[in-house]
Amino acid sequence: MDIMQKVVSSKKMENGIVVFWIDKDEKKYDSFNYSELIDMKINALDLLERPASYGIDVEAHRLITKK
Repeated sequence: MDIMQKVVSSKKMENGIVVFWIDKDEKKYDSFNYSELIDMKINALDLLERPASYGIDVEAHRLITKK
């Protein structure tokens, strides 16, 4: 099973960013605070402007930049 999901959108929240993906025709989401994004070396502004450039490892609660 592929645990990597394609991020389809993102939204700025008070303390971080919520990312959304589609899993079996259902829109799901997870949130990341700014500290987590920094630790993963994820640029928050880029994540908001280009969410499709990212993937999410749901089980590991990690975002990955797609090359």
